[in-house]
Amino acid sequence: MTRNTQKTETDLSALAKLSPVDILARTLYGEARGEDLAGIEAVAGVIMNRVAMAQRRGGYWWGNDVVAVCLKAGQFSCWNRGDPNREKLLRVSERDLAYRLCRRVANRAMSAKLPDATHGATHYHTLQCDPWWARGHVPVCEIGNHVFYDDIG
Repeated sequence: MTRNTQKTETDLSALAKLSPVDILARTLYGEARGEDLAGIEAVAGVIMNRVAMAQRRGGYWWGNDVVAVCLKAGQFSCWNRGDPNREKLLRVSERDLAYRLCRRVANRAMSAKLPDATHGATHYHTLQCDPWWARGHVPVCEIGNHVFYDDIG
């Protein structure tokens, strides 16, 4: 067995042990740990908006629940193989203050106690990038270091 195969199997076994709240908290940590509370909550809002949209439609390509939405290939870069955040979010400790904040936000989001400051956004990107999918679309808001959209796809 090669080292890459072993690492992939280790990653998969680690993910299988995580609850939906853990997956959401780690996604928030990977995507928004440098943001203030409002920025982390906004990223959580996008994930929950995707879940709600999928449930309203009876399914959607990015998945129907928090785990599927967070782990859908290519959707949240922190989970992409080779992204430096992936290793960090798989190994993060409960002692990490940023992770603890992300965990509190994830608990509120999963309990439907998180207001949606993104106005229904299902997509976002950082201010530093210009993704092809955002061209020609008007953002619904900017929160922290992210721009949010509700009319993509």
